[in-house]
Amino acid sequence: MGEMLIGGMASLLICIFLGPKFIEALRKREFGQHIREDGPQGHHEKAGTPTMGGLMMFAAVAAPFLILNDYRAASIGVFGTAIAAAALGFADDWTKISKRRSLGLSGKTKLAVQALIAIGLWQAAEYAGISNSVPLYVVDRSVSLGYFYPVLILLVLLGTTNGVNLTDGLDGLAAGCCAIVLLAFTAITFTTTGQEELALLSACLVGACVGFLWFNSFPAGIFMGDTGALGMGGAIAGLAVMTKTEVLLVIIGGIFVIEALSVLIQVFAFQRFRRRVLLMAPIHHHFEMLGWSETKIILRFWIVAGICSAIGFTLYQQSTAA
Repeated sequence: MGEMLIGGMASLLICIFLGPKFIEALRKREFGQHIREDGPQGHHEKAGTPTMGGLMMFAAVAAPFLILNDYRAASIGVFGTAIAAAALGFADDWTKISKRRSLGLSGKTKLAVQALIAIGLWQAAEYAGISNSVPLYVVDRSVSLGYFYPVLILLVLLGTTNGVNLTDGLDGLAAGCCAIVLLAFTAITFTTTGQEELALLSACLVGACVGFLWFNSFPAGIFMGDTGALGMGGAIAGLAVMTKTEVLLVIIGGIFVIEALSVLIQVFAFQRFRRRVLLMAPIHHHFEMLGWSETKIILRFWIVAGICSAIGFTLYQQSTAA
């Protein structure tokens, strides 16, 4: 308990103290965000806002975690997955900045690298003694996937990283939702025997998200970029695998599922029927087009994220107590 609190507070304070100097350094080097031309008109004024804030977030996570942890396979596997995903996000951010465009690496490149990350996570799970059976939670059963388990890990990683990335469209939205979801994983790992190292890492990730929100809240002084979005998505995916909550992640991370589904539905409807279901996707942009203020959307999405995480944690507790 003590190490978890120390780690979380240390990550939060490191983020807050690093923030001003880090943002200033990014501004001097003109590492600013490029805004999509087809995005909401109100977002064009955000062009040039420093990005790659994920570097600051993971520096804040790494310092206390690497000092306080006992280097067990499960926690190192999750940490390594997060760092690898953040590195992919950094390459994507760097491509956008260096080429001065809103598009980064190609989809094929991202998919190939994420497949390699998923293989690494699978190997870490094997080394940590994680079984290939998946609890369903909603019904008191589990399914053994055998050789198909790595495929599930890849799907979890792809879904989570892309879900967080799609959510990262308003000031503080993704960071706040990640903090809420990671807080649920902190509670899950803290209340489960033998997962103290994962609880420490989860607490450090929560602290970094909250510390980052100090500068990322509306109006944002810095964006997490793909570095932060993919890194946090990788961390959440890794925690789901190591805690055997891959299926439950659909509920715990429900806000990311909603964002991703809104894009899939919009694309399908337009390609199949040449009609748009939403005014703009992802769904948070739809509410912007309806005239909702950015802060109202952010707060209401945080509430939805909190409800989803609470339901997911309750289902986990009921299943483990049975």
